[in-house]
Amino acid sequence: MTRNGQALCAIVLASAALCAGTSPALADTTPAPFTTQSGIDWSQLSAEQQELLKPYRDRWDSLPPGRQQAMVRGAERWDDMTPEQRAKARERMDKWRDMPPEERERMRERYEKLRNLPPEDRQRLREAFHKYQDMPPERREEFRERWREMTPEQREQARERWQNATPEQREKMKRNAKGREGRS
Repeated sequence: MTRNGQALCAIVLASAALCAGTSPALADTTPAPFTTQSGIDWSQLSAEQQELLKPYRDRWDSLPPGRQQAMVRGAERWDDMTPEQRAKARERMDKWRDMPPEERERMRERYEKLRNLPPEDRQRLREAFHKYQDMPPERREEFRERWREMTPEQREQARERWQNATPEQREKMKRNAKGREGRS
């Protein structure tokens, strides 16, 4: 299989995994109409789906039905993506593929922790992430640098302080951080 084919399959699988692991608002949980107790028959897939999932053709019948459904949903999502979205997805999958196995395992563990958070905590994390993404690149780099300079114990203490803080205390922490930036 070519590198692009591997990346494409990885993207389809990742999309399927994300769909399977997200809230109902983000994932279509209805089974494919041609699903049976034994799974989805390969001949029932569209030509586009068969092309995307071609690397799994030889072992398709041995995949669990839930896995087949997730892969089909991922293929459908791929079909619905714009060229820009596909390019971003390929870029993310290339990054994933190039990660050392230990880092991938850490990412899987983080993802699992995220999935197990209550919905309101996940929403707060999403909002904080979007705020971080909206920061100017220099500000993000300063933030990352400060984080890298902390010991693991200091990082854990910072996480605990933040998690245990009231909204008012969090606002005060943010103001203090902005004040430190102005002095540096």
